[in-house]
Amino acid sequence: MKALQAYFAQTGGPEVIRWHEVDLHEPGPGEIRVVHEAVGLNFIDTYYRSGLYPCPLPSGLGSEAAGVVEAVGPDVAAFKPGDRVATFGPALGAYATARITPASGWFRIPDGISAQTAAAAMLKGCTAEFLVERAVALKAGDWALVHAAAGGVGQILVQWLKALGVHVAAVVGSEGKAAMAKEAGAEVVLLSSAPDVAAQVREITGGTGVAASFDGVGAASWPVSLASVRPRGTILSFGNASGPVTGVALGALASAGSLYVTRPRLWDYYATPAESAAGVARLFEMMESGAVKVPVGQSFALTDAAEAHRALEGRRTVGASVLVP
Repeated sequence: MKALQAYFAQTGGPEVIRWHEVDLHEPGPGEIRVVHEAVGLNFIDTYYRSGLYPCPLPSGLGSEAAGVVEAVGPDVAAFKPGDRVATFGPALGAYATARITPASGWFRIPDGISAQTAAAAMLKGCTAEFLVERAVALKAGDWALVHAAAGGVGQILVQWLKALGVHVAAVVGSEGKAAMAKEAGAEVVLLSSAPDVAAQVREITGGTGVAASFDGVGAASWPVSLASVRPRGTILSFGNASGPVTGVALGALASAGSLYVTRPRLWDYYATPAESAAGVARLFEMMESGAVKVPVGQSFALTDAAEAHRALEGRRTVGASVLVP
């Protein structure tokens, strides 16, 4: 069969995204061929495209997709044609109508979850899972700060923390996004443009500060995180939407109260098949229980991926986004 796939041969802006048609052979040992029904759009995709995260060129784009198994390799027992499956990588190349990849990277989608929801949820949801449940130890009654709380990961983080009994202060970029963070369960919503965000966080928490700051924004929000966390609290700096955090002075962590800082990566927490299976199972458990909902904020045609990247980088998206073949 033939498939349309995106690639980029040089790094740069969205204009470097190109498309070509490829022939897909029969799956080999350990492989499956999946026809995509939805593809996840994630900020990390722009990091690879821009060169912030280097990869061999030319390269495919995207790591998250959901679809239907069309064919399986001769030794694949975990899946059969017709199975509904989803993946979050790590192999790039999800911006495609179909592809052949190792079966080990795919997971069966529960019956009550649509392909678009699965494609929107896998990478963001598993990121939230490891951040909340494994990268930091929080307990019911603690306060947490979530930056970009109306974004795809942010909304899931807010819901997940709320389900665990953690109080959430959310930071968003506009009044419109404030309503979304509130709906997700944030008790307090602050605008990132306010000059005194950290002071407001301190006031909300009775002067103590939050136990953890979940910061996917990066350079622009680092000072707020540093000034908002309580003594011996944790900053989880997991993204670079405004640019990477550089030049961190360890003395500043001491002055702020012996803070902990981690720059976690999903694949260090999903390093083995067992860890991946457990994390995905936990995500689907939270989704099926209703504790975590992953609405698709907007969808783009697959071949409009460049425009989708412009919208994502221009902060013109809300919640999760998908590309539809």
